[in-house]
Amino acid sequence: MNHCNFFQSSIGKKVVMATTGIFLMIFLLLHLSVNLFLFSGEKAFNEAVFFMRKNIFIRMMEYVLAVGFFIHILLGVQLHLTNKKIKGEIDYAMNSYLTTSFSSRTMVYTGILILCFLGLHLINFMIPMKYSDPRHLISDYDIVVTLFKNPYYTFIYVFSFFILGIHLNHGFQSSFQSLGLSNKKRLVWIQRFGFVYFWFICSGFSIIAIWFFFNDN
Repeated sequence: MNHCNFFQSSIGKKVVMATTGIFLMIFLLLHLSVNLFLFSGEKAFNEAVFFMRKNIFIRMMEYVLAVGFFIHILLGVQLHLTNKKIKGEIDYAMNSYLTTSFSSRTMVYTGILILCFLGLHLINFMIPMKYSDPRHLISDYDIVVTLFKNPYYTFIYVFSFFILGIHLNHGFQSSFQSLGLSNKKRLVWIQRFGFVYFWFICSGFSIIAIWFFFNDN
């Protein structure tokens, strides 16, 4: 099988999905580490954002990240539709319900919801922070804190990370399996590490939003 046929196959698509998925999970850790500077105050957070914005490597990786994310979503939808077509919609739904976890059954739906949240996130955070007029007095810190004072946005933000947790609950383990890095001995440790990872990521982002919603500083 040549490289072209491999990447067009179901296995090839799963390998690409796994690779982009792991890359996105690493990005989430980096993103959370920057957000944690919010607890250190306005100056520390603004400096952290400035460093990320001016770092040429980070700027290049933003484009790689964007491409990887959309490839991940696209292949996920394609595989979902292919499986339904091959197995039949009724049989697929019944077999999926009986043999898989809730996280696994809802991967395509949670992925689409995450994509919707990403669009909202870019509109509210990235675009104002990256392309705002430098003459304006509002800082990156003020943009974030002001948004977290909005109860509707904070609810959507926390709910979105709840959805992400459901997605990661299966996606973390699935990524290692698709890359052939999982076996019976490693599976338990991969599941445990995945459990710690998605709780750390989802609770970390959510706690930041909730903290600034209730905090008057």
